[in-house]
Amino acid sequence: MEPTIIVTARGEERIQNGHFWVYRGDIADGRAEPGAVVRVAAPNGRFLARAFFSDRSQITLRILTRHDVAVDRAFWRARLERAISFRDTLGVDATAYRLVHGEGDLIPSLIVDRYGDYIALQTLSQGSDRLMPDVAELLVELASPKGIIARNDPRVRLLEGLAQNVAVIDGQVPERVAVREGRIEYDVDLRHGQKTGAFLDQRENRSAAALYASGRALDCFSYAGGFSLQLAPHVDELTALDISEDATALLARNAVRNGLSNVHARTTNVFDELRTLERMGETFDTIVLDPPAFAKSKSAIAKALSGYKEINLRALKLLKPGGFLITCSCSYHVNEGAFAEVILDAALDARVDVSVVEKRMQGRDHPVVLGMPETYYLKCFILRKLA
Repeated sequence: MEPTIIVTARGEERIQNGHFWVYRGDIADGRAEPGAVVRVAAPNGRFLARAFFSDRSQITLRILTRHDVAVDRAFWRARLERAISFRDTLGVDATAYRLVHGEGDLIPSLIVDRYGDYIALQTLSQGSDRLMPDVAELLVELASPKGIIARNDPRVRLLEGLAQNVAVIDGQVPERVAVREGRIEYDVDLRHGQKTGAFLDQRENRSAAALYASGRALDCFSYAGGFSLQLAPHVDELTALDISEDATALLARNAVRNGLSNVHARTTNVFDELRTLERMGETFDTIVLDPPAFAKSKSAIAKALSGYKEINLRALKLLKPGGFLITCSCSYHVNEGAFAEVILDAALDARVDVSVVEKRMQGRDHPVVLGMPETYYLKCFILRKLA
């Protein structure tokens, strides 16, 4: 018999308003096995949805469908087919991109990324983890990869009582996979690289930034060079800064691989280096700020806002009049409005005027769902410093 979970009136309202998560405090009654698909009912017993159930996470329910239909293999196949078909319509000029973006493709807590002939996936809840064998089989049928690796090492799995691990679950996966992004080629480490191997959500922002790049460029928090490699063909010289020696070494190798002799990677603390560059009177035509998430929880918001203001203030002082600043935040807890306000505060303190040329977000293969603000996490402003 299908288990039923009864939610409170507040939980019912949350579901009806289009959100995909119901928290433990909004569960009125009912239990189920970890990761089971359950029937979700209103306080009066009326059907509301079917959802993944978690007995460990504060997110007890992850909504799968608001229709009273069977959640079986045909259901999952249709969801995966729809997600893959959508990517086919995007005309992505790259061999690395996202195939399934969790709630954005109505498959909560499941991430699937394609890297050339290989697939990396993450199951971030008890429900998607329990579903993983079926997902792997369906991906073999629908996407024909040479191998599938489960990058199940994010710490968020611990909140679900799940182990952190990395394992090849189908076929074979090499140590490094060569991928292409536009004209740029680079290697991805699917076992140890960031996220599932690379920062795919910035791909379209990197292409957009290249349209404005010129002269002398500075790429801060460059990691393996996603922005640097795209901007370098359009600028005279580019300095890339990152605190990780491994990252800057990889960036340097990627630059050589692509014949980009104008890229200079330095291992340094970006905050300190921005102040040093300002003291030295250095100026740049193009600056990129793409830091890691400064606010990974609500308690970190104040410190994050201070960090964002500091780097944007320094960058605006280093930027030449008429130059472009590409500034990003991947902190969900710092929303677009708060990020824009920080940039304005930085501009006021720098005593400069800036205009917004573009407001961007994560790539189209990482869809944002209306009704669920958590799916809108990446903000990217392309700004012009006015003379």
